[in-house]
Amino acid sequence: MLTSEDVKKYSKAMGADLVGIGSVDRWEGAPIQMDPRQIMPEVKSVIAFAFRIMRGSLRGIEEGTFFSNYSSMGYGGLNWLYIPHAMINIAKFIEDEGYEAIPYGHLSPWRAIDHHGNLRDEYSRPVAPGRAAPDVMVHLRIASFLCGLGEIGYSKLFLTPQFGPRQRLGIILTDAELEPDPIYDGPQLCDRCMLCVSECPANAIKTDETVKVTIAGHDLEWGDIDLEKCRLEFRGGIPTEDGEKGEYLSGRDDVKPGPISPFYKKPANVYEYGEGICGGKGCIRACMIHLEQKGVIGNKFHEPFRRRKQWQVDWSVEPDTATGGAE
Repeated sequence: MLTSEDVKKYSKAMGADLVGIGSVDRWEGAPIQMDPRQIMPEVKSVIAFAFRIMRGSLRGIEEGTFFSNYSSMGYGGLNWLYIPHAMINIAKFIEDEGYEAIPYGHLSPWRAIDHHGNLRDEYSRPVAPGRAAPDVMVHLRIASFLCGLGEIGYSKLFLTPQFGPRQRLGIILTDAELEPDPIYDGPQLCDRCMLCVSECPANAIKTDETVKVTIAGHDLEWGDIDLEKCRLEFRGGIPTEDGEKGEYLSGRDDVKPGPISPFYKKPANVYEYGEGICGGKGCIRACMIHLEQKGVIGNKFHEPFRRRKQWQVDWSVEPDTATGGAE
């Protein structure tokens, strides 16, 4: 008989850093477009996985010298290669025991809803009454919360007691009835220090507007995100001013490089989605540094992450003096 311990042991052998299991009844009341039962009506268990973002993959951006490593090793490579490889093998392990398993990674490019949760206009339609429009998108952060891995911080990033904000997530849906883990009820990780807000180069995380949801009897709240601001600064760009013409993004003349990008034009994406020039300056790095300083992260290091003053690029001066400035 397949047990939760069997699944967890095999999952970690396949490369998952954290594994948690939730019973599907915890999704009662979920929006139809985010309900795992729309994908597998007979699902009994949802298994959530966290795969760590290596602290070292953020080092090159922190120093301002090696930007591609985070987008490849800490972002695109995890989402496109490592996580699917691990989860496919875990799903095969479950199916070898006679239970169906759906590996659901960090990628959902065909989803029917946009980043705001609204149905995309004239994109897809339900195939029968009572069914969601394809494709359903299960909310991975909420799923990881319901499976007991951690909590959602003010930045909306998922936080675990082992790695803080440093992980990517995935889930497997299965009709195997597995012993669920309790929903996370440990020490609160996010203390609302608001460094994610103040250190965000895009000022994308709002302080006066939040999103509130009740999930399985638990009230969750995080800061509302201006996704367009985030998306632009994430790639290192800022809007041009009146009279300026920018060449930073292909096909747009209203974007120029900002102080967090040393590139005249945004480099090519890595694994399609990897273009994290900002390296999570506020939501990942500032949060991580704060939680490490508090001593609440299980993955500990001999040296602090930030060892030098933060740099910024002054694009108004000549190249020989444009970099190396301290904030």
